[in-house]
Amino acid sequence: MELPAVSLKVIIMAHWLLTVWGCMDYIFPASYAWGNFSVLAVGIWAIVQRDSLDAITMFLFGLLLTAVTDLIHISLFYPSHKDLSDLKRFSVGMAIFSFLLKPVSCYLVYQMCRERGGDCTFNIDVSSAGRDRSAYEPIDQQVAPPQWPDSSRTAQQPY
Repeated sequence: MELPAVSLKVIIMAHWLLTVWGCMDYIFPASYAWGNFSVLAVGIWAIVQRDSLDAITMFLFGLLLTAVTDLIHISLFYPSHKDLSDLKRFSVGMAIFSFLLKPVSCYLVYQMCRERGGDCTFNIDVSSAGRDRSAYEPIDQQVAPPQWPDSSRTAQQPY
């Protein structure tokens, strides 16, 4: 099953609207808004520079990071049942919907990243970190220094 092609603009506008609605009642601290809106700004950078692999990769990892921070914000700042007004319920519901939509958005942005020619992988491969030694000089086979000074070089004159 292949997902339909979704524009990056649609993803950013959907998350922008859900973030605005999630911030309506000031349930969450300012870090919720700052985190989400700054990642959306990186998404706008990815729209403006269509051939930039850095922009789309940073947007992808920003979406993944804000999914984690959204989960933390929602779980820590969810209001108790007695304090739940209709506006708070709507605001928290939109934040939850934004959180649930982020994995789908991450998958779509990952596909866009691959279309731009990127690998979009975070790989720390310590085991093969020095196997290609064709461009290096081996340090265990050094040329021995001469025992006597080179007679072709003139001695420096004292000042």
